[in-house]
Amino acid sequence: QVQLVESGGGLVQAGDSLRLSCAASGRTFSTDVMGWFRQAPGKEREFVASIRYFDRYTYYAESVKGRFTMSRDNAKNTVYLQMNSLKPEDTAVYYCAVSQNSGTTYDYWGQGTQVTVSS
Repeated sequence: QVQLVESGGGLVQAGDSLRLSCAASGRTFSTDVMGWFRQAPGKEREFVASIRYFDRYTYYAESVKGRFTMSRDNAKNTVYLQMNSLKPEDTAVYYCAVSQNSGTTYDYWGQGTQVTVSS
């Protein structure tokens, strides 16, 4: 089992920045890829970004490319999502998740953190 706890969400204005954190505990040695997803009211959950553990390769959704940066701190078992130039359409609950099979499926999920961007 892997436990994930997100933090760092909040209410900001358009153009502002936020940094989300996701702390992992438990069987973290089995982690292959970690990802960030988001779900806006009335919409399906969507992929935001991912980072591959062995080489730190990152991948981003087109909607956030150039504005969001995902990183990780191995010593703290924590991944981050730096979000710059936020837009109202970034408003959502953000979730981090762990994949043990190269991102094919995500097996463990955090509880989510709310990000609200006002115009």
